[in-house]
Amino acid sequence: MSEPSEAVPNWDIEWIQSVLPHRYPILLVDRVLEMEPRKRIVAIKNVTINEPVFTGHFPGRPIFPGVLLIEGMAQAGGLLLLQEIPDREGKLLYFASIENARFRRPVVPGDQVRYEIEVIKLRKTYCKLTAKALVDGEVAAEAVLSSVMVDR
Repeated sequence: MSEPSEAVPNWDIEWIQSVLPHRYPILLVDRVLEMEPRKRIVAIKNVTINEPVFTGHFPGRPIFPGVLLIEGMAQAGGLLLLQEIPDREGKLLYFASIENARFRRPVVPGDQVRYEIEVIKLRKTYCKLTAKALVDGEVAAEAVLSSVMVDR
């Protein structure tokens, strides 16, 4: 007789939308793969040519904007930070700072971005995270992100 298996959490788009206020076209996380509450999160974004940003960035050479990689990393961090807050519907996370942002390779349609986020410092209304966006195991972008939680 085999041991009962532990249920795997379903951190799909419906769960993501229950935690984050973002919606299309600015919702930049498609699924959460791993999470250790208050410590780390791994999430993904599937980049497709259908995204509105590609009509202008850049015609004939579509490249996912670096600022959207930063936003996606912040949203993944937001999932980590907000998922345990009981009254999260009444809260928002604002950027406090972006430090040491580096862009290492372009992200193009067809890529799957893997966000890897770790907590550096966590307070009641302030958090500092180290964040990476990877494609095929290569760092596409990285930064240290700080946020503050405010009432809506």
